[in-house]
Amino acid sequence: MVFKPIIGGTFTMGEGGNAHQVTLTKSFEIGVYEVTQKQYEKVMGGNPSRFKGAQNPVENVSWDDAVDFCRKLSALPGEKIAGYVYRLPTEAEWEYACRAGTTTKYSFGDSDSPLGDYAWYDKNSGKTTHPVGQKHPNAWGLYDMHGNVWEWCQDWYGNYPSGSVTDPTGPSSGSCRVIRGGSWFSTAGRCRSALRSGLSPSYRNYDLGFRVVRSSVKSSRRRRG
Repeated sequence: MVFKPIIGGTFTMGEGGNAHQVTLTKSFEIGVYEVTQKQYEKVMGGNPSRFKGAQNPVENVSWDDAVDFCRKLSALPGEKIAGYVYRLPTEAEWEYACRAGTTTKYSFGDSDSPLGDYAWYDKNSGKTTHPVGQKHPNAWGLYDMHGNVWEWCQDWYGNYPSGSVTDPTGPSSGSCRVIRGGSWFSTAGRCRSALRSGLSPSYRNYDLGFRVVRSSVKSSRRRRG
């Protein structure tokens, strides 16, 4: 996997009446690409995807499946030796990474006219997923943040806070987990940076995938020391 270090900062999360200021105090490393079928199969021993392709994003995975992938990946001997731990991004981390410093509807501007250069969505996907990284990245070098497959986030789905927040992790409980980014099946409007939805953690569909965040246990220990 390839990861991009993201430096923390303050940004406006959401849009319209849901817009609020969020500060992320900690840097994090997020996957440059959505998790591929090859990567998923190597860790999990199987490939549930409908649209088969080693470099296509894995899909037809539930939130529970994605969390299990992160757990098993973190437990691999090589990852434990390196001190790496994997998890899903929080919703705030995901949007911060997607926006890449922008305040517009998409990471490339307010018009959806260039969306086909950045995303696989209903107008250009041919009703299937595509290998990751074929479209333009956003300004921070992240691919497929718009379209291809919806991406599970760590948080429970619920109302945003009314004021400014720091390092939010979403509601403490709920019935649905957040999904972000739109998919090959989505209209342009469903691929906006701030568009959010929620699904049962056990739900699977062939437009649902994920990307992961990597943290270093060793660096955390050094900071505490």
